[in-house]
Amino acid sequence: MGRIAVIGAGMGAMAAAARLAVAGHRVVVYERAETYGGAVGRFERDGFAFDTGPALLTLPAVYRDLFVKTGRQPLEESVGLVQVDPSAHHVFADGTRVSLPNASRAGVLSALDEALGAGVGARWGDFLVRAREAWDRARRPLLEEPLWPNWPVLAERDPYPSVPHKKLLRTRRAGTLAEVAAWELRDARLAALLESHALAYGLDPRVTPASAAVLPYMEHAFGTWYVRGGVRELARAVYERCVARRVEFRFGTPVGRIVEKDGRAVGVEVSPDGAGASGPGTGTFEEADFVVAGVAPGVLEGLLHGTVIRNGDDVPARSGGASRLTVLLALSGGRPEGTAHRTVVHTADRDGELEAIFGERPGPPVAPTVVVSRPDDPALVPDSGHEAVTLTVTVPSGAPVSEADIERVLDTAGRALPGLRDRLLWHEVRTPADVARATGAAGGAVPAPALAAADGLLLHPSNSTRLPGLFTAGGWAHPGGGLPHAGMSGALVAGLIVEGPDFQGSQ
Repeated sequence: MGRIAVIGAGMGAMAAAARLAVAGHRVVVYERAETYGGAVGRFERDGFAFDTGPALLTLPAVYRDLFVKTGRQPLEESVGLVQVDPSAHHVFADGTRVSLPNASRAGVLSALDEALGAGVGARWGDFLVRAREAWDRARRPLLEEPLWPNWPVLAERDPYPSVPHKKLLRTRRAGTLAEVAAWELRDARLAALLESHALAYGLDPRVTPASAAVLPYMEHAFGTWYVRGGVRELARAVYERCVARRVEFRFGTPVGRIVEKDGRAVGVEVSPDGAGASGPGTGTFEEADFVVAGVAPGVLEGLLHGTVIRNGDDVPARSGGASRLTVLLALSGGRPEGTAHRTVVHTADRDGELEAIFGERPGPPVAPTVVVSRPDDPALVPDSGHEAVTLTVTVPSGAPVSEADIERVLDTAGRALPGLRDRLLWHEVRTPADVARATGAAGGAVPAPALAAADGLLLHPSNSTRLPGLFTAGGWAHPGGGLPHAGMSGALVAGLIVEGPDFQGSQ
């Protein structure tokens, strides 16, 4: 079997490494940092522990499949998976609140009717039916199969079945998520609920295609899951599965260049001292039959020195994208009984928030939407008399963050955390610059999942490339960002290497 060089130890790269090792390949992972996980990081201090990346898992079946295909021990024997119930508690701008049960259509509709008024639940239920149709149409080409060579078909066709809407003697159909909210949901709070799913992935609902309806549908249909000990434990389990399958990890070993010979990737050049290669020929050459790059686009371009890597006609280049501001809170006092794991505090200035993030003069929103994560997990706190809380805000990539911005986030979070200021022992801030340092993504941009329509602007480059022998995995490759999508990218890369270019995806 062949020798595989994997650049980066993110979730997609490790998922590919484990599968390739089981197929009999000798796999070596080169990671510039001193640990695994990429964006799935962890911060610890004074007995408190926090996830600094994703906080919840959707579509756990992706990682269940990884563990089934790479060994006898199932995922649940490596990590504790708990369904979060309620899935989320929402605090709307007008003061109304609603807790949405996890993976229960009837429960969700009943909760919406009770909290927001009779008939509101039915409108959300009708939307979920249409979202399911979009999911059924898009699931295989956008999640389970390699990117089609004729990808423009996906770019032109929106799988969401919009409802005809009459306005000024004209019949229109929603083409964006914001239009779905305005024309089909017809309630400001339902609109906020829908658009918050796009915002969480750094997507502007005003221009994001209606096909993004699959994002709330995934949570509704497959549930929202917490990993005991934090999502970092999932990264640990995948890493240990790789090690058990004899994947070799070389931490503190940046790759300086992908080596090309006779029009094919033939290995990588690394710096054994961890300083990084300063130019061609300055590092140690490591030969490989295949190279898998699990790095951000700008990093990959640097490793290739301008080589064109995309497969077929180029997918349109994605612009900067959004990032995340994360505030980690160490609080005195235990977590109150019945507290929701996740609370979304919605902005009172939706237009101002979107303009601040996606407008011509981007910056942290003055009135941000804040996601408050309050895990019920003794592993994250020094004792039962303390609570570890994480606040997450979508901000523009590359945005500087001031103390005033942090104060506004804390003020907003106070709507879900009474007495926050009195309980606060200390806080730690993670800005887009910190995300950039951890992942190598320009400005700390966070990749979104691949979506249909929008002229292909929300598709990602194919896992195979124009440079034979080179493949891409992780959030910046097909099928895009998010934990399940990263795991699927690893499965697709392994399939393309093991079975060849005729590989059609998971069955």
